[in-house]
Amino acid sequence: MFPISDHYDGVRFHNPGIPARSGSPWRVLRRRMRGTRTRWPERVENLGFAPPSRHVEPGRVGVTFIGQATFLLRLRGLTVLTDPIFSERCSPLSWAGPKRSRPPGLAFDELPPIDVVLVSHNHYDHMDLPTLRRLWRRDAPLVITTLGNRRRLLRAGLQRVVELDWWQATQAGNLEVTATQARHFSARTLFDRNRALWGGFMLRLDEGRVFFAGDSGAGAHWAAIRDRVGRPDLALLPIGAYEPRSVMAAVHMDPAEAVQAHIALGARRSIGMHFGTFQLTDEAIDAPLHALDEATGRAGVGEAFGTLDFGETRECPLGLAIPGGTGITVQTPQAERQSP
Repeated sequence: MFPISDHYDGVRFHNPGIPARSGSPWRVLRRRMRGTRTRWPERVENLGFAPPSRHVEPGRVGVTFIGQATFLLRLRGLTVLTDPIFSERCSPLSWAGPKRSRPPGLAFDELPPIDVVLVSHNHYDHMDLPTLRRLWRRDAPLVITTLGNRRRLLRAGLQRVVELDWWQATQAGNLEVTATQARHFSARTLFDRNRALWGGFMLRLDEGRVFFAGDSGAGAHWAAIRDRVGRPDLALLPIGAYEPRSVMAAVHMDPAEAVQAHIALGARRSIGMHFGTFQLTDEAIDAPLHALDEATGRAGVGEAFGTLDFGETRECPLGLAIPGGTGITVQTPQAERQSP
């Protein structure tokens, strides 16, 4: 279906140099059945921040943390939503599966019109079809995703979908979006493991770069991203869903590894994500925050890597102006005409 590469064998995708069995969902399921997880609160209410303004100063990016891997990004002339999930559960079923412990930090109806949606991979906490359908009906945004996901999104009713291989890029107005490597896996059922690709995205405007990592384990790919597409002014990096390490290390970083990713990327600033929303693994709800504080202190990173509260907005400067290559461009109109 796709060109054979160092991460695609003609049938399934894989992490280069990593055994295909890593991150097995069966190992995670067996662990859950033992009942060894730290119990999360059933519900934690948000503090309640004012919705972000529609205006962002030139040369800056407005960042609002909504929950899990969902951020609202306000850039010059564009609004971007990452891995949006507003559903109560991240599950194929509306009545079972991981349930929210925290409501979205920004209500769906408080979102400004969305121009671009990034979907890093097909796990239910990252590709939430009910949310994506709502966004399509309201705003008809361009959806940019990784290989193998376009067909599913078209069947869900979305009509403007571009899928990218690692290091390919597409243009959305004044924004160039390049898909980047990650160390993870994909599955929506027990029978489609690794039939679709996973990855992150580097967003590049004339004034700077913003990096959204999606889900990933640790690895040498962070330095490769820096070398191939440049150092980001802002990196959005996962810090949660990491215990037990014997199972999760292959596909999810812990906070200490996220700090090393921040350093390897050469990011000016990083913000943590993928914590405190759905209980997917064993650690306590607040463990990633405490572990991140410890890791940044040990690494001497200080305030360059932190988190936002649910619904909190921050404006970050752009403009490192450090040279970096761009991806192999995929023209958006051509991609949209591809057969589903």
